Amino acid sequence: MLRRLSTARPGFDRQLAKLIAFDTTFDKEVEDRVKKICEDVRRRGDAAVLKYTKRFDRVDRKRVAALELSQKVLQDSLRRLDRKQRSALEQAAARIRRYHRQQLAKTQKSITETDGTTLGQRVSALDRVGLYVPGGEAAYPSS
Repeated sequence: MLRRLSTARPGFDRQLAKLIAFDTTFDKEVEDRVKKICEDVRRRGDAAVLKYTKRFDRVDRKRVAALELSQKVLQDSLRRLDRKQRSALEQAAARIRRYHRQQLAKTQKSITETDGTTLGQRVSALDRVGLYVPGGEAAYPSS
């Protein structure tokens, strides 16, 4: 159900504040748990990733490579999407790509000091990265 607010009605500010409020409480316990997990992954690598994948996602694999979805699985999943969902996801992906292209650094910057020292910045893309994004209460396509 769509809820409409009018700036002309009494109580608008209070109603709006209630709608857009979110909990900014910092949870030290959660941060400590996350730090321990990150440290474990730094220390033990793939073994820790597999342990947490089994624990949080209930996916049990012997090798990290087995977590990667094959092109066949991805293509089959794409074919099973209904037309409206696929269109919405493709539109979102195009918008995300368009937005982030604007963030790409197009030039390198450098200066040479009077003593001959060269200082600069070089931005280069990564060929491949891996990350874990838990779904939590909701699993979003962007995750």
